[in-house]
Amino acid sequence: MTDTAASPAPHYEQQYLDLMRRIWRDGDERIDRTGVGTRSILGATMRFSLADDAVPLLTTKRVYWKVAAREMLWFLTGDTNIRELVRQGVHIWTDWPLDAYRRATGEAIDRDAFEARIIADTDFAERWGDLGPVYGAQWVNWPVYEAVGDGLYRKAEKGRNQIAELVEAIRTAPGSRRLLFTGWNVADVPRMALPPCHMTYQFQVSNGRLNGLLFQRSCDLGLGFAFNIFGLSMITRMLAQQCDLEPGEVVWQGGDVHLYLNHAELVEEQLRRTPAGAPKLRINRRPSSIFDYRIEDFEVLDYAPQAHIAAPVAV
Repeated sequence: MTDTAASPAPHYEQQYLDLMRRIWRDGDERIDRTGVGTRSILGATMRFSLADDAVPLLTTKRVYWKVAAREMLWFLTGDTNIRELVRQGVHIWTDWPLDAYRRATGEAIDRDAFEARIIADTDFAERWGDLGPVYGAQWVNWPVYEAVGDGLYRKAEKGRNQIAELVEAIRTAPGSRRLLFTGWNVADVPRMALPPCHMTYQFQVSNGRLNGLLFQRSCDLGLGFAFNIFGLSMITRMLAQQCDLEPGEVVWQGGDVHLYLNHAELVEEQLRRTPAGAPKLRINRRPSSIFDYRIEDFEVLDYAPQAHIAAPVAV
């Protein structure tokens, strides 16, 4: 007799592990901007369902999803200074201004002391905590220039709010192919502490569901991806809720997808692990606008990951 029973579908995380294995084994080894070195490929795609509150959190290591959630909510405020993140115990953006401060002053200050000064000293925070016009600045206040005569232009006090415009477009023109926002402002890139890696988000309404796609020009697969895919899932759910839609699926597309050479221990340990479980992300309140969510509105259930794997961040 032939067993015709269908094989169970692979765990959603398996595509991530397969990509990690492929890059570690076959990626082009190269020296990158940080000087650390990577193994890299160009072009990768993964798809994840958001049906029934599903969320593609990695289970082969612990992902501190509240850090990613706080970062996303911070982006939506348009803030570009690390002070508010540091107040919330979020350290993921500190290394860039800390590195700039050390290089400018020669002071061998550690991260804890630097962050303490950011919180305590408003003037210090304004000078050394700002990241330039990164993500949120572009998302909710894209620069607009107005004519002042004789071919001269000046920057308007208020820019374009791509997120507010996106919500309105999803509600009023759900068939549009322009349901997107981007952080890649060519004129502003030189002033950013780090040009946007997760640079363009696009959305599609299909049969009452909202699908979300992220194009990421550069992806640190070992560390950054876990936050990036959670952020995409989170904002897709928020937009769906605000527009009276159900969440559908998220599609992640990477440009330069890489693993750092000094992440060998992380990669090899994670590839030895087997993914399991089906975590859920729930939003427990519907605020009046996309800009009024709080961290307390988000809840992750049924998440039982394996142990955290530490690895250094390349600046």
